[in-house]
Amino acid sequence: MTGFDEALRAVFGTVRVGRNVPLAPFTTFRVGGPADWFIETRTSEEILGALSEAHRFKVPVTMLGGGSNVLVADAGVRGLVVRPRGGAIARIGDRFVRADAAVTINGLVRWAVLHGAAGLEAWAGTPGTVGGAIFGNAHFAGRSIGERVESVTLASRTGTTSEVAGPALAFGYDDSRLKHTGEVLLSATLRVSTGDPAALRTTARESLAFRKRTQPLDTPSAGCVFQNPQPDRDRVPPGMPWSAGALVDRAGLKGTAIGGARVSPTHGNFILNEGDATAADVHALIERCRDVVREKFGVVLRDEIVLLGDFHDPAGRGPARNG
Repeated sequence: MTGFDEALRAVFGTVRVGRNVPLAPFTTFRVGGPADWFIETRTSEEILGALSEAHRFKVPVTMLGGGSNVLVADAGVRGLVVRPRGGAIARIGDRFVRADAAVTINGLVRWAVLHGAAGLEAWAGTPGTVGGAIFGNAHFAGRSIGERVESVTLASRTGTTSEVAGPALAFGYDDSRLKHTGEVLLSATLRVSTGDPAALRTTARESLAFRKRTQPLDTPSAGCVFQNPQPDRDRVPPGMPWSAGALVDRAGLKGTAIGGARVSPTHGNFILNEGDATAADVHALIERCRDVVREKFGVVLRDEIVLLGDFHDPAGRGPARNG
């Protein structure tokens, strides 16, 4: 599409607009094919510009934050992939912190600890960005990031902006309205309180140490693959934990491999790329785990991971899925 290519280059410059850029290096799984067009934006205004041009030329847009919690198809993603980078953090009085969507969660935690802003320290070690965390309402130790969201600035797919209160994001387990509307997060205002930096740093270190003990962080993965079963939607056999990882474990699937993808021997809800996995390997292993757990326990595991690209078309040439 020559017109769209020219329009992007007019806005961002020739050097910054990528064509057929491999996405694997931008994901924590380290798998996946290319994007038709690829741009790393530096400001909210640039995100709006990219969305506006894509809307004008009817090109689908996929937002890619820190690259965790996603699996990119081997044939890649059709349309434009926007990867926001950088971003600012600011204290708003004693009760709030504002962060741009591209800020990493770990970067936000470090900033909050340094400035004595309490309430975010337990998120130390969380992969990805503020935008991705709010998109999927990231959770840890029984708490969700949505509980901290006071308000957000959103962009529509046409490039217009709006201010939205936290409750209007309709947060649920691994869910928010952003998953259903296609809106793009530009920034978020989070509730905090005042704390002692030394005490906050201790909590952050304890959280990070817990993750290192219980999760296979030294091998490429995307984090948890499946959502945990929910009492209002699922029935789990008596005595079975309400945990996707436990179900995979008790189904005897830990260590199971397809190609270069393996269910982690440490945590049943992690699938690892042992170095030469393809997205097809990972996807096939996800479906193997889902099938075996359903057969053994009658529980249908739902994806926590977001699939980008088409995993049903063997050529992988279907439309992009916005994530």
